[in-house]
Amino acid sequence: MGMRVNVVVADREDAAAIIESEKPVEEWKGFEAHGLDQAKFAMLHALLSGELFDEALAECGPLYGASDEGPWLMKLPDDSVAHLAELEEDALDQVGEELAATEEFEEDGWSIDEVKGIVTALADLAGVARAQGRAMFVWMTQGEAGSLS
Repeated sequence: MGMRVNVVVADREDAAAIIESEKPVEEWKGFEAHGLDQAKFAMLHALLSGELFDEALAECGPLYGASDEGPWLMKLPDDSVAHLAELEEDALDQVGEELAATEEFEEDGWSIDEVKGIVTALADLAGVARAQGRAMFVWMTQGEAGSLS
């Protein structure tokens, strides 16, 4: 059993509604990002912010968990959202390459192209979040990709 992950753009006040949603990408702008987890988002934040991984992990901790089994909701740090939104294509590729070389992604067998793709998708969504003055949330729950349970 893997993690089902939705990354969405929403107002901060929407956090409670997002956690209660069965599939947030059907209600808010975003995308499904299966295979990602808190550690991978924290590593991205660490690369973008220059923070140590443990500090980044603390900043990327869940805001709210419906139960011990999930779903869980985390908010991507605003400075990382801003940084992602401002990166040019070459810089996004470099972040993707650096991220792909981390233990978090290598151990799970992510290719450089897969990581670059997810970084680009996150950057595109970060641009929407910045333009609308909203936050980026990550909704995660146990379950196979595509299942509703």
